[in-house]
Amino acid sequence: MLVTMNEILPAARREGRAVGAFNIGNYETALAVVRAAEELGQPVIVQLYSRLIDNGHGEPLGAAVRVLAEQASVPVALHLDHGSSVEQVRRAIAAGFTSVMLDASKLPFDENVAAVREAVKLAREAGVSIESEIGHVPMGGSTMAVSQLDETVRFYEETKVDALAVSIGTAHGFYKDTPKIDVELARRIGEAIPIPLVLHGGSGTPPEKIRAVIACGIAKVNIATEFQYDFQQKLKARLLEAGDKFIAADLLMAPVVDSSTEFIKREIRFLAGL
Repeated sequence: MLVTMNEILPAARREGRAVGAFNIGNYETALAVVRAAEELGQPVIVQLYSRLIDNGHGEPLGAAVRVLAEQASVPVALHLDHGSSVEQVRRAIAAGFTSVMLDASKLPFDENVAAVREAVKLAREAGVSIESEIGHVPMGGSTMAVSQLDETVRFYEETKVDALAVSIGTAHGFYKDTPKIDVELARRIGEAIPIPLVLHGGSGTPPEKIRAVIACGIAKVNIATEFQYDFQQKLKARLLEAGDKFIAADLLMAPVVDSSTEFIKREIRFLAGL
């Protein structure tokens, strides 16, 4: 069933578990995510990179996810990840996304608040859920801006977003060194803010740290790099196996989808505490 994040994340936070949010880039990765959730009877969030909205892939791929979600017996949210502008948010909503993120975290605080307020208005009018970010979760070696407690509380109070991504030591992409996750900061933010918190940069973060911050109010964990790389490696192995033999694309991809489904199932089990 197709739902917003508001229909799955608040309960996850109350129950001390998290919902996996997996970035997909094609139909096969989307199928693996929804199939894994269906087999486990667990909710899931399918995320699209914001660049897919700009390059023309977002609308048709989003439509495919909607069909998969509507056919599923478990809750599936279709989410725009790291929307970079209000216009992207508007386009995602028009394309039928049930949840959006506006990431204006690189802007000064007041500008971030102003942009997110505009996006919140659009989301409320459309009946979709909205996420934003305070502090800044970096890519690779770029500069990190750790969320500050007072500023984070103020941001929530001034925007009233549905879910809030916080910067507590994670980063997007693979880590070069073991990340230093500030569990105490996560605890203090979770005590001060009632909404579901979001952990970006779930790939490669030590499992015990993820478990610790879930207990602090993290109810959505984003996993993109690790999933995409796993899919890439499995596809590579399949192509090597096929060699010069012709295999129709759907048959070529079928075992890759099967193995990717198992990857997603492992992540969902862990985050849900199964």
